[in-house]
Amino acid sequence: MTSRQCPALMGRVKIPGDKSISHRALMLGALAHGETIISGLLEGGDVLATAAALSAMGARISSGDDGLWRVHGVGTKGLHSPDHVLDMGNSGTSTRLLAGIMAGHAITATLTGDASLIKRPMGRVITPLEQMGAVFLARDGGKLPMTMRGSDSLKPIKYTLPVASAQVKSAVLLAGLRANGTTTVIEEHPTRDHTENMLRHFGIPVRIEKISGLTDAIHIDGGHVLQGCAIDVPGDPSSAAFLTVAALIVPGSDITLPRIGINPRRIGLYDTLKEMGADIEFKNIRTEAGERIADITVRYTGALQGITVPPERIPSMIDEVPILCIAAAFAQGTTTMTNLAELRVKESDRLAMMATGLDACGVRVEAGEDSLIIHGTGHTPEGGGAIETALDHRIAMSFLIMGLASQNPISVDDTSPIATSFPDFIKLLQDMYADL
Repeated sequence: MTSRQCPALMGRVKIPGDKSISHRALMLGALAHGETIISGLLEGGDVLATAAALSAMGARISSGDDGLWRVHGVGTKGLHSPDHVLDMGNSGTSTRLLAGIMAGHAITATLTGDASLIKRPMGRVITPLEQMGAVFLARDGGKLPMTMRGSDSLKPIKYTLPVASAQVKSAVLLAGLRANGTTTVIEEHPTRDHTENMLRHFGIPVRIEKISGLTDAIHIDGGHVLQGCAIDVPGDPSSAAFLTVAALIVPGSDITLPRIGINPRRIGLYDTLKEMGADIEFKNIRTEAGERIADITVRYTGALQGITVPPERIPSMIDEVPILCIAAAFAQGTTTMTNLAELRVKESDRLAMMATGLDACGVRVEAGEDSLIIHGTGHTPEGGGAIETALDHRIAMSFLIMGLASQNPISVDDTSPIATSFPDFIKLLQDMYADL
């Protein structure tokens, strides 16, 4: 698919439901007693993989013409071994969080995924879950396909995260629901806390202890009962990021993105763009189900300014780094980012993919082991690149957005992975008069 320069983007743009919250709503709904009713669920490939896996283990999950999803939970002890291999598609979140849930059940299951997912490291969740009593058999390096056997008598552990990963933290906390005692996760750098917020919404007390500086200890006691509830999933800030940057680089644009999640641990990109001079405003701020929500207004104001991004901010915007690279390419001056090693083990090596793609579009980039230095053009970049996406939805979307304002069209080799997180992305842009 090829994207070309387009006129100003205007109006209100509805963003699909938050992917992270959608996963957790389904998972905790399946473990709860009673019915959980979910509105705004993201119906993308990753979330549907979670729903299919939970259904295969005994949860009753259905969607209706009213747009609502209903989950009839089986309780924290009710899941059973699936009759077939669980295909997680492209979803690392599904794989790692479900491993945490299954670790606390006497379940034997085999998990696999697509060509991208089977390259991603699962050892980071295998290590703590094995310490708790689960058993894993995986390919070298802890990669899929892997077979696991859970236990209905898990040991509680105190585990310090070796990397800043909300998925690892969540896997251990979810396993802790079934442990005989108190499970503690220590994170030295704050990561997404959707799991903690969602557990509280289902009636589970989660205790946060400030140790020092940015370091927290998160405690959860085993044996509690989750209660079904209602959840209205907010718009995904990671998906909203693509339209935000589009409005900042397409002259004359003025858009509003209603009801977007602005969890403080998810808005690093928006803080960064504001520091670069972007006109971004959060309006009608409120809290629902433990999550902060706002309507976001974005207006084009001319060239942004390159900055040095604080390295401690990266975990709060790790999924948004690819689209930030696009904003940096249009900025005046140099944008420097460090602490990016986690980008190398996402759906693709995003650090390398962004450097290669920007270079193909006439933007000078310096890439290190965990850093990117982007020399912004201060005007409209040349564009014209033919981008290989390596089955990565965020790489594809980032360069399609760049093409909306670059001098020459930009083509991407495969847009199908976009359906994993933003199924209506292309239609939405076309409805806004984007030339795709």
